[in-house]
Amino acid sequence: MVQLKGWVASKSDIGSLAFIILRDGTGYIQLVGKKGVTDDNILSIMKDVSIESAIAVKGRLRKDARALNGVEVIVDSIDVIARAEQWPINKSTVKSASFLYDNRHLSIRGMRASAIIKIRSEFIKAAFEFFYARDFVFISAPSIVSAAVEGGATLFELDYFGKKVYLTQSTQFYEEAAICSLGKVFTIQPAFRAEKSKTPKHLTEFVMVEAEVAFNTQEDNIRLQEDLLTYVYNSIIEHRNKELEMLGRRLKPIEKPFPRLSYDEAREIALKHGINFEWGDDIPTEAERLISKQFDRPFFITDYPLSARSFYHMCKDEDERITLSSDLIAPEGFGEIATGGQRIHDYNTLLNRIKANNLPLESFKWYLDLRRYGMPPHAGFGIGVERSVRWICNMKHIRATSLFPRTITRVYP
Repeated sequence: MVQLKGWVASKSDIGSLAFIILRDGTGYIQLVGKKGVTDDNILSIMKDVSIESAIAVKGRLRKDARALNGVEVIVDSIDVIARAEQWPINKSTVKSASFLYDNRHLSIRGMRASAIIKIRSEFIKAAFEFFYARDFVFISAPSIVSAAVEGGATLFELDYFGKKVYLTQSTQFYEEAAICSLGKVFTIQPAFRAEKSKTPKHLTEFVMVEAEVAFNTQEDNIRLQEDLLTYVYNSIIEHRNKELEMLGRRLKPIEKPFPRLSYDEAREIALKHGINFEWGDDIPTEAERLISKQFDRPFFITDYPLSARSFYHMCKDEDERITLSSDLIAPEGFGEIATGGQRIHDYNTLLNRIKANNLPLESFKWYLDLRRYGMPPHAGFGIGVERSVRWICNMKHIRATSLFPRTITRVYP
């Protein structure tokens, strides 16, 4: 005898038989009622119950190769706990993706939506496992900040008791402060970017896994990213293969080291394919997508010009135009999922860089202060959870990877 509670995902009846597919959050199972075997009142309830009603059932497990997962439950009792009104999502009502996102509070009950969110959950779980196994310390950083980490044009501005503040773009600065106490740290929390982009890879609110390590070089930083992504990716294959298969995704474990291209090599490939951009500009999305399609596993683009990077990036000794930084690129056309680099640890170098970028010194006083009190060479990175999951799940649009996505056109529900 088994007892189950869940929701009616679908149902059908054929003469003397009634079938319900029950969803309980862990998966799906078929419930069966048959005239002559099942009490007539129970059979009537099974036929009458509405889609997405919450029910409780008792019954007997029976193996059946034709049933979902190879087993079904012969129902002995059923109780309708919360009857649902007529379900508004079906083939006749769904005319566009926008309809599903307008009703995201309901559409997340779908098989595909729940599979993606479970894969996303595994990504975060595996990231925690990875860092804890390597003795990193988990910290939390403020979401309300007074200075930009990335470009000032992508900041959400807030009135904080009469003072102008912003929603954070990254926890990096606070991680840099923490490494002088804790050595190596990581965060997993929301980030906000006011980018007016309608591309399939942009959200205005998303989750980043960020890490910072004292005494690390950029080479150490690249290897750490390889180790993290390999662990997380392979963990998803091991623990969420059923969900991947449901999405039509059959993946093989990835191996290290990842291939590397320099910025100059990436630019040369783009130019050969007619995508022109000046040296020193960031790599355009079109070029990034083109290059990404030439790979079947993640790879790095390294050695970005300083003009394409934020002010805090350390430059090469032999060429101060080139930063010790990289982007981690997902294959198959999905593009950048992580950015990392070695940070400036010298006070005067950072001060001059802040001045050269016309940034407000007062806002960065504490960040500069770190360089006055024993700041060693250090490096870190941030990897976007939703962008990574979009690639792993092979989703056309990043909004599918967020439970309630936020884009420049969507703040409801």
